Amino acid sequence: MKLSDRYHKWVEWSDADQTYIGKCPDLITGIHGDDPKQVYADLCEVVEEVIAHFEANGRSLPPATVRPMQDVM
Repeated sequence: MKLSDRYHKWVEWSDADQTYIGKCPDLITGIHGDDPKQVYADLCEVVEEVIAHFEANGRSLPPATVRPMQDVM
């Protein structure tokens, strides 16, 4: 498993912006584009770059806290 796999990433359509938004809130605010597959590929690349930047600067990565589902009681 790659380190980046710990972080939840997704792409969704934004009616307000009329574009696809790629999100990984634990690491970045998001990226956007017209093709959802390309947005996801770009998002994964940016997440890898952010992780490499943290590691190159000796910084600890933030914990992965965003999850696709919450526990339902």
